[in-house]
Amino acid sequence: MDYYKILEISPSATQQQVRDAYKKQALKSHPDRVPSDSPERPARTKKFQQINDAYYTLSDPTRRRDYDSARSYHGFPDGSAEDSDPEEEIPRPDASGRGGFPWSSFGFGAKNSKEEEQFSNEQFGSVFEEMLRDEGLAEGQEAKPTSKFWSLVGGLSGGAMGFIVANFPGALAGAVAGNRLGAVRDARGKSVYSVFQELPQGDKAKLLSELAAKVLSHAIGS
Repeated sequence: MDYYKILEISPSATQQQVRDAYKKQALKSHPDRVPSDSPERPARTKKFQQINDAYYTLSDPTRRRDYDSARSYHGFPDGSAEDSDPEEEIPRPDASGRGGFPWSSFGFGAKNSKEEEQFSNEQFGSVFEEMLRDEGLAEGQEAKPTSKFWSLVGGLSGGAMGFIVANFPGALAGAVAGNRLGAVRDARGKSVYSVFQELPQGDKAKLLSELAAKVLSHAIGS
């Protein structure tokens, strides 16, 4: 797999372009955008992990330089992101004896799928909180949910509303009625991503779709 093709960027992309591409691709492919029993879920999970491997490697200048050097040495093609399937772009051993591309040297290097999923979620969580800060849905270094976030969550479904009432003892019914959630605060100090992970699955999908639409609209307008 070609990390540049996975993120749909050129090998000459800037670090900011790498980050912007990661946000877009991660939101598009996040497994929580479909139900947990959806037949799409395994493919989305695999794609999401590939996207996170790509971002982990290309977001760090040192790791990216090492990857680019190995990529060049092993004769990796430098075509555009649309040229071919990134998973088929695996150089085979050639007459020079240089062998195939050393995939195990890059990405998270997870020992199993559970560890890979954990690393992917941790990395996405950090960028997810940054995106929510940009949209005014989180604030501060600890990415605490804002009243704007609670207003959005409260408008998603009865399940989300039930989550809010159950998780915030002492919250008056009037504070959560009619999307007026400004008075609701996370007394346990959770970050906005921690709150997101505990939402009903359907509401996570809606929130991801909302955020994807906002991020894409910014990209188009830039």
